[in-house]
Amino acid sequence: MPDLPRDLHGRIAFLAAPTEVAESARAHFTALHGDAAPEEAAVIVALGGDGFMLETQHRFLGRNLPVYGMNCGSVGFLMNAFHPENLPGRLAVAQSATLHPLRMRAVDATGTMREALAINEVSLLRETRQAAKIRILVDGKERMPELICDGILVATPAGSTAYNLSAYGPIVPLGANLLPMTPISAFRPRRWRGALLPSDAVVLLQILEPAKRPVAAVADNVEVRDIRSVEVREDRGLRMTMLFDPDHGLSERIIAEQFTV
Repeated sequence: MPDLPRDLHGRIAFLAAPTEVAESARAHFTALHGDAAPEEAAVIVALGGDGFMLETQHRFLGRNLPVYGMNCGSVGFLMNAFHPENLPGRLAVAQSATLHPLRMRAVDATGTMREALAINEVSLLRETRQAAKIRILVDGKERMPELICDGILVATPAGSTAYNLSAYGPIVPLGANLLPMTPISAFRPRRWRGALLPSDAVVLLQILEPAKRPVAAVADNVEVRDIRSVEVREDRGLRMTMLFDPDHGLSERIIAEQFTV
C-alpha cells in the first residue's frame, strides 16, 4: 500500500490522454479534487489506456511517483476500472506494484550507440522481406549461433502479457525474477520457442549479414534502424510504482491472463 498523505486535495496530478473521454474525466476530477503540478504531486492519476500509462511512466521514470491509472481507453490491462466516485478512498487502499525497466543499448551501422528504456519489451524486427539472422549471447556465452526469424524480443514481467504473449511467449508473474526471451516467427531452428532468463542476465543480440538482412530495434516507442548489435538488461537502479484497486492488482491480472481462453 502506498504511503500517501491523508488529505490528498490538491496533491493529485491528473493527466489525460488526448481523447474526449479522458479530457472530460480530467475536468470532472480536477473540479472535485484540485490539480497539482506533477513536480509537486504526491500521486499521479493517469486517465487513458495502456499506451498512455506507458507514456506517463516514461515521462516520470526516475522520480518513482506512484501512478494510478483509470481506463478511458480500450484494453486497459495496466489500468483500473473507471469510476468517478470516491477517488481518495480508492487511492488510500490501493495496492502497489514495483517494476523495473529494461535498458537497451543498440549500436547502428555507423557505430553510434543509442540507449533507451523499455517498460514492456525490447524487440528486434526485420526491416525488409529478408528474414533476420541473429546470434544470441547471454552473460557473454553464446547460446544460439544463428536464429533465422522475423525478430526476437526480451520482455519485462509486466510486458509479458503484451507483444510477448501475442508471439506465444510465456506469461511471467511479478516477483519471479525472470525475463522471457521470445522469437517472432522463428524459421530456423523452427521448434525453438524461446527461453526464460534470470532478471540479472545480460543479453547480447548480434545481427548477422546486416547489409542483406537489416534489422531494427525497438524499446517501447524508441526505434533504432539498421542495427549491428543490441544489449538488453534490467535496470534495477530505476523503479516504477503502479497502484491498483484491491483484488485487481497486476500480479492477479497476470495470473488470471494465463487461464483466459
